[in-house]
Amino acid sequence: MIERLIEWCARNRILTIALVLIAATAGLRAIRQTPLDAIPDLSDTQVIVSTEWMGRSPDLVEDQITYPIVTALRSAPGVRYVRGLSMIGDSFVYIIFDDGVDLYWARSRVLEYLAAIQGRLPEGVVPKLGPDATAVGWVFEYALVDTTGQNDLSQLRSFQDWYLRYWLQSVDGVAEVASVGGFVRQYQVDLDPRRLESYGVSIREVATAIQASNKDVGGSVLEVGEHEHFVRGRPSLPVPS
Repeated sequence: MIERLIEWCARNRILTIALVLIAATAGLRAIRQTPLDAIPDLSDTQVIVSTEWMGRSPDLVEDQITYPIVTALRSAPGVRYVRGLSMIGDSFVYIIFDDGVDLYWARSRVLEYLAAIQGRLPEGVVPKLGPDATAVGWVFEYALVDTTGQNDLSQLRSFQDWYLRYWLQSVDGVAEVASVGGFVRQYQVDLDPRRLESYGVSIREVATAIQASNKDVGGSVLEVGEHEHFVRGRPSLPVPS
């Protein structure tokens, strides 16, 4: 077979060269147009639900958050299995769907089930979905460094959280930008327990007063002459973190 092929190529040199050129051109065109992935995404369709409940023990997080979410999502369509992880102040639930299930369809189903069980969770606890990325997604790390010495760590973290983070999230293909390090700006109120006791004021009352003074409340419209003046209440104190 090989001998006959060689003999035919030797007798038809021009046709052989033409076929080789056509095959090489087709191969080069296929290389340029065919999408290639260095690391094929063979991971399962997975949705992560994270819930924060600061200061609670793992067993309490398991009973009040993880267990209700796991039991509710096990009946979702297309779900293969559900895994729950509870730790101090945090709960993570991993929902694995069947092969071929669209990721965004799976995320919408999870959101529907989470909305249905919101009333069963503790007050103030809101579950959140993880980024719409897979386990084989690329991770890029960068650091903000001020070579001039004019900005401290809190200013760099503020620039990261309020500006750079949103710029990077607008880039195509970026699923999440997580900030790590630096100093997050916060307002603290230092209380003297003895003076509070002398005035008969509790810590809860102080916290309520600070929160109430931070609300921006709208009022009515006051007509003076032919002009309308909008009346509203502006906050005077920041919310303590």
